[in-house]
Amino acid sequence: MNKKVCVIGLGYIGLPTAIMFANHGVRVHGVDVNEKAIEMIQNKQVHIEETGLQERLEHAIDQGNFTASTTPVEADVYMIAVPSPINPDKTANLEIVREATASVVPYLKKGALVVLESTVPPKTVENVMLPELRKSNLVLGEELFVAHSPERVIPGAILKELANNDRIIGGIDEKSAQMTKELYEVFVEGTIHTTDATTAELVKVMENTYRDVNIAFANELAKIGETLDVNIWEAIRFANFHPRVNIHQPGPGVGGHCIAVDPWFIVELAPELSEIVKLSRDTNDGMPAYVANRTKEIIGNGTKVALLGLSFKGDIDDMRTSPSLTVIDEMEKLGLTVASFDPYIKEIEHPTQKLTLEEAVEGANIVVIVTDHTQFKQLAPEKVGSLVANKVIFDTKNILTETDWTAAGFEHYLLGNSKK
Repeated sequence: MNKKVCVIGLGYIGLPTAIMFANHGVRVHGVDVNEKAIEMIQNKQVHIEETGLQERLEHAIDQGNFTASTTPVEADVYMIAVPSPINPDKTANLEIVREATASVVPYLKKGALVVLESTVPPKTVENVMLPELRKSNLVLGEELFVAHSPERVIPGAILKELANNDRIIGGIDEKSAQMTKELYEVFVEGTIHTTDATTAELVKVMENTYRDVNIAFANELAKIGETLDVNIWEAIRFANFHPRVNIHQPGPGVGGHCIAVDPWFIVELAPELSEIVKLSRDTNDGMPAYVANRTKEIIGNGTKVALLGLSFKGDIDDMRTSPSLTVIDEMEKLGLTVASFDPYIKEIEHPTQKLTLEEAVEGANIVVIVTDHTQFKQLAPEKVGSLVANKVIFDTKNILTETDWTAAGFEHYLLGNSKK
């Protein structure tokens, strides 16, 4: 493809996407306001944890297909992949999207394509991006083309899913959608479906909201299970043998920049019509307090907690809206002292954080698992037992083998399990 792509935002989505294009022969320039990240990228070092990304970055730069700086350059395609967070009142903050869009306007030329990758509320392209793009004085749909192409990937498998997953592309007109489809066909092996921009925006938000509602159902079941002398994980596994049932897994809350955020976009758009969506969000947001209270019940007069896991999911370093952070806050409100550890967070990012497992668990009255890292699944009960003050462990992710821990003298607790 004889086009140059400029990617605005080199975070968890922008950098892998930029590198995918570069690895497939496209000339790509990446832009980010984070000067440290740009410096690392220029030195062939990734600033985020993602399987296979380091090797692909090196290849892209060595092939001369990828450069990075803090300012945009003239290109044929501009891709916006910046955060779209929520405000404290749970409304969408689209200022970063607006600013990123405005930043490319001075560089736009006839025939340019602008693609929004960020997950956003419906009508963002129409109400936030297009007013900025009109300042280029290029005629939309004739001289300037615009589309939304939301990512649908999971951290830890981003590069694989960028290529293999189906993709939804919504253009402001048919030509915009077709141009974007042809762009992504460079590396996307899944089916590419085209529609209008607003529908594409809604589809991505719907997908994440579906998962959030399902997780809320599982979390309610976990609470109920603790009153029924059952193991809810076992019950869910059996229920999912039904060919038309797919109940998700409970846990200490929902994190990340998608599932914990996107449902609020729907609530903001139609609060009176989205009662189930809001209740699900409130249910999942309430799980950290539930876990903290359950921890307090288990240890009684004990006060020291070793909390394992700061990232929002296993085997990644992403702490964005991680429920672990809220669990810690709730524990501290109850007078508990927390020492946390995460093998993927290499530098101190939280006041309670320790850089080794040994430091975190030493002298603890209870060990609480809140992230399903592979390393935690492989913990040696004897080693942990030699360091803690009390042999008590609370698993909120169902990653430990109970018999291994009880054999080592531990009291083992599992979220959603009251089975004797």
